[in-house]
Amino acid sequence: MTSTSVPETWQSISRRKKEEQLSRIPKEWILTEKPGSAVTIYMDIPQKCGLLTKEELRITEEFDATALAEEIRMGRLKSVDVVRAFCKRAAIAHQLTNCLTEILFISALSRAAHLDAHLASGKPPLGPLHGVPVSLKDTFKIRGYDASIGIASLCFSPAKENAILVDTLLSAGAVLYCKTNVPQTLLALDSHNNVFGRTLNPFNTRVTPGGSSGGEGALLAMRGSVLGVGTDVGGSIRIPAMCSSLYGLKPSWQRIPYAGQESGSEPEAAKLAIPASAGPLAHSMRDVELFFRTVTGQRPWEKDPDVLPSPWFSLSSLPRDRKLRIGVVRRDGIAEPHPPIHNLLSQVSASLQSSGVQVIEMDITPLLSQCQSLTNAMFGIYGGNYMFDLLEKTNEPLSPWLAGKLKRKSALPLHKVRELHAKRMELQRKFLEIWRDGRGEIDAFICPVAPHPVPPIDKWGSVSFTSSFVLMDYPAGVVPVKAFGKEDMAGEVEGKSLGRWDEMNRKLWTGFDRSVYLGSPLGVQVVVPRLEERKLVEVMTVIDRAVKRGEKEVGPKL
Repeated sequence: MTSTSVPETWQSISRRKKEEQLSRIPKEWILTEKPGSAVTIYMDIPQKCGLLTKEELRITEEFDATALAEEIRMGRLKSVDVVRAFCKRAAIAHQLTNCLTEILFISALSRAAHLDAHLASGKPPLGPLHGVPVSLKDTFKIRGYDASIGIASLCFSPAKENAILVDTLLSAGAVLYCKTNVPQTLLALDSHNNVFGRTLNPFNTRVTPGGSSGGEGALLAMRGSVLGVGTDVGGSIRIPAMCSSLYGLKPSWQRIPYAGQESGSEPEAAKLAIPASAGPLAHSMRDVELFFRTVTGQRPWEKDPDVLPSPWFSLSSLPRDRKLRIGVVRRDGIAEPHPPIHNLLSQVSASLQSSGVQVIEMDITPLLSQCQSLTNAMFGIYGGNYMFDLLEKTNEPLSPWLAGKLKRKSALPLHKVRELHAKRMELQRKFLEIWRDGRGEIDAFICPVAPHPVPPIDKWGSVSFTSSFVLMDYPAGVVPVKAFGKEDMAGEVEGKSLGRWDEMNRKLWTGFDRSVYLGSPLGVQVVVPRLEERKLVEVMTVIDRAVKRGEKEVGPKL
């Protein structure tokens, strides 16, 4: 007789994966007391829980990545002490927010000790990130660890080789110590899957941490990471950046190596749809710049054929012979922004004008209003069949938010795919015209990240303001500005409904308990022309300084 093995269920795979996770956290780092359901703000728990020493609190709170790199390089801090502090704080953040997937603490501490010995022997640093801990979204493959992206059938299949960006960061001296949670299918704007569960927002557990790099955002928000790397194909870096008061930047897709990731799709499938980008989430703009300067300095185009040969200082930067000209885009023609979003744009505009920047109001709704439907069509060209195949291997159901939104469909025929790309190219051509007005070149524009504040879990509305700039392949980043306060609760959404997306958006304001938003972050999105990442970093820095001018700075100064 022959015996046949019974496939393991997704539930048992999830149990085993969580047991593995817990086993990789030292017992002395386990919280003895968890917050009750009445507690909705977790930000001060790391300081109060008693697990972090005074020095570990100093290391994780008083430095950005740039400063830590300098402290390690000069011998004032040891990498092993820095890495241990962030490993411990990441463990605390995970126990509170469920933000981690793979835990690499043991190998990270071993690498940190090796890097300290390297410097002690008189050798120069490996690179700009020598000894600095860096966290990664779960999609990045690290040899010997899973890249399951929260799909049960992908668990317990360790990667055999590193993603190219992983090797790039290692060659620059970084210490990789954890990977972070994502939504099932990577297509949700929250962060829940059946393997690891749901990630919470430590600023306010009633609102979303965003997605799909939501675990990364929550980890950085709790200072469990000093520099993280996410990916973005519809807003997945910028949305968590807004939700967690972080700086986040999505580059054009050919700028940063993306190869070697797990996306739940067949190899190179995105080339026929819309390619995703990898980029940083950080606590300061100079850390965003450090990431790009470091990665391009490793010449990744020699390993990833998609990356354009482009040393950082060879890229476009701000004009030196005239005033900076920044546009303001207030509407997308799909969902009318809530009053606090309009007020935020006006506040940032006023700060820029006070700083000597020329501000230009722009109306590009005739173009923006076409983007979301085209983007959605291009996301769906494969019908989701490969992802459904992965789920059905263990009879895994869709997450609740996805259950009514995704289903198997037939892949589009080639001529339909061609038609979608033709429409995209025509839109990209028309968008080129927005960068000049009658008075000259527009260097960048600001716009909302979303038409609403950070919403409750699973309530994110339109992604037009983020997905449009993936469709256009424009670099786009987020600058945090303020927290939602009582003064932001005033006002009503005016005018007639623009359609289904607008109706959904109004439900998050009209007749809604606006106190839910209190304390949640508000930020603006900054956009520049294709492949002008250095200009974007410099414009974001100008905006960041303008909105902080006259205010007491928090954390390291730029």
